[in-house]
Amino acid sequence: MTEERDRCVLVGVQTPYVSDENLKEYFDELAFLVETLDAIAVKTFSQRLQMIDSRTYVGTGKLEEIREYIKEKEIEWVVFDDELSPSQLRNIERVLACNVLDRTQVILNIFAKRARTSHAKTQVALAEYKYMLPRLTRMWTHLDRQKGGLNMRGPGETQIETDRRILLSKISLLKEKLVKLDKQKTLQRKNRESLVRVALVGYTNVGKSTMMNMLSKSEVFAENKLFATLDTTIRKVVIENLPFLLTDTVGFIRKLPETLMESFKSTLDEVKESDLLIHVVDISHPDFENQISVVNNTLREIGAIDKPIIIVFNKIDNYTYIKKDEDDLTPKEKINFSLAELKQTWMAKNDYPTVFISAANKENIEELKTLMYNTIRSIHIKIYPYNNFLYETYCEENV
Repeated sequence: MTEERDRCVLVGVQTPYVSDENLKEYFDELAFLVETLDAIAVKTFSQRLQMIDSRTYVGTGKLEEIREYIKEKEIEWVVFDDELSPSQLRNIERVLACNVLDRTQVILNIFAKRARTSHAKTQVALAEYKYMLPRLTRMWTHLDRQKGGLNMRGPGETQIETDRRILLSKISLLKEKLVKLDKQKTLQRKNRESLVRVALVGYTNVGKSTMMNMLSKSEVFAENKLFATLDTTIRKVVIENLPFLLTDTVGFIRKLPETLMESFKSTLDEVKESDLLIHVVDISHPDFENQISVVNNTLREIGAIDKPIIIVFNKIDNYTYIKKDEDDLTPKEKINFSLAELKQTWMAKNDYPTVFISAANKENIEELKTLMYNTIRSIHIKIYPYNNFLYETYCEENV
């Protein structure tokens, strides 16, 4: 997509497990994703199905409806809210006769746009090539078989075979480069073993970078867009003379492409090898509970769910509360709970230490720092008992 605000339509399937509210939130997120690529979603198409159509994602009737709309409105792109198989992409493009992107391509494009360091660029390139490999047939079906050269036997290679060989070679070279970069990262982590390591984790765009800037007094790039931060950032932070390392990691998201999970293994290792996780949640988001589940599932996949965790509900300044009328007997919805009621609900059923803040407005920051200090200090005592003895002695001598 170009920077000229291309217009696109969004397409999704509503299976029996997806409510109307969930579907709207999914479309809102997909619209935010394409907006991050400087495009604008002008219309959404959805269809209720028991399962996604294996040939055309949606039914042929719905696909024809989309085709008529994009032809009439001269729409440049159609974006699907799932990863499409090579055959689905081929069949859909044959009907729509326009540019088609799936959710994975959109996320890969955002990652490619956001990558700054050599490490991140290599990870993204590897993920892109892995995604392209099974889809070469779709890219080259218009080309005929190459003719064999002078004194060569056989009909020669097809263009797809040539490109597959080139792509496999590039994937191999990128893997080798990534192994070297990962070794450097591992050595860097070993050099930091004298301090407790704390990682900020959470759904994308929940305010992790803003928290990083506030706690470390640094200037990590923060923006109200998905995946504003892609490269891992590490800062030394001191709370009441207790030093520790704070890591800002890439945000998680629903349906994070598997190719990215594999390519960003070393980045996720920063989370896996941390001593404490600060799980940041955007409490103002209408679907924050599902976002918590997505993050927890990702942590479970990488083997980090059993680590000590502090949950930080951020953006309390943006939380919207609509008070129900006293004569309204319908059950309360999430938006009908005040922040005070929500705190009690989460404090009651949550197993982790929890704090409610606004990183942007610096509300309840001292409460957060106290909780972090007490937790990090207890971890420090367990991991570095000798260092703690020296620290206590130093404090006594300098009172």
